[in-house]
Amino acid sequence: MTSTRNDRALALLRIAVGVLFLVFGEYKVADSKFLDSGFRYWIDRFLQGGAAYPFMAPILRGPVLAHEHAWAWVVALGELGIGVALALGICVRLASAFGVAFMLALLFSANYPGPGAPLWQYFGASLDHLVLALCFGAFLLGRADAAYRIKLPWRARSGSRSDPAARG
Repeated sequence: MTSTRNDRALALLRIAVGVLFLVFGEYKVADSKFLDSGFRYWIDRFLQGGAAYPFMAPILRGPVLAHEHAWAWVVALGELGIGVALALGICVRLASAFGVAFMLALLFSANYPGPGAPLWQYFGASLDHLVLALCFGAFLLGRADAAYRIKLPWRARSGSRSDPAARG
């Protein structure tokens, strides 16, 4: 089955988001500033500025800051992993599921508009993370790996049911 125009468009968006995440993850791993102090800086900023949703603040203060270096590595390597998977078109659905979870965690950690805000401000405050979460959702539900992907040798069974191009 050949890829359609929509398959190719979704794949190009997937690759673009993948490259963004490669850049995000690369600078975090290559420059130890994020791993040493940058992660804590951002968590403290979310907490002190009231940007974290009320249910998320205790999680950030407790387990996240208690293990800040481990979480910094999870974030950096997670971004790299998501970026590699999306850019190459491998394990796209798995990477997209992690991407949705990651974007929602960031949204609830950094985009709280305040207790008295009208409903529309919740959406406005969350645009930077919500848009990427919606992209990941589209990759998860759609055929984002039907075009422009690396074909792994152990998955090269064309026409098989596990081949994304054969699925509808």
